[in-house]
Amino acid sequence: MTEPLPLLRRQVRPEWIDYNGHMSEAFYVLVFGYATDAMMIETGLHAGYRESTGCSLYTVESHIRYLNDVPEGAHLTVRTRMLGADAKKTRFTHEMYVVEDADADPSPDATPVATTELLALHVDQNAGRTTPFPDEIREHLTALTEPAPDWAGRSIAEVPRAA
Repeated sequence: MTEPLPLLRRQVRPEWIDYNGHMSEAFYVLVFGYATDAMMIETGLHAGYRESTGCSLYTVESHIRYLNDVPEGAHLTVRTRMLGADAKKTRFTHEMYVVEDADADPSPDATPVATTELLALHVDQNAGRTTPFPDEIREHLTALTEPAPDWAGRSIAEVPRAA
């Protein structure tokens, strides 16, 4: 494995707060989207790559867990883990933490306030279909692979019906 991906840092903006007084679910997705963009830049799937190849990542599945409320002004840090890659797809996670200040890293025993697991396909936008990653991109994604956290791979549990 190579060095882990850099952390993404954001601060919760006033317009991200909902009628319950904490960050609205849409903005968790926005912050996770920024983390995906940062991962793409770090792994060579940046704007120059997209412009020169016509290829990009398309998210085809995601599973978000909202674990704790996030207040206005909170400093967020997002950790990205690559869980694997093959010829045309990659699987990864993001873990969102609230930290004391904008430059702080989450403590080793910190509990995330939200997580997401994503499956993305490498798509040739001109052809409108999946295409294999270039070897160097696939090898970089594979080199970043970490063990999956225990929450990854789960599905949404059914709620028992009332009698």
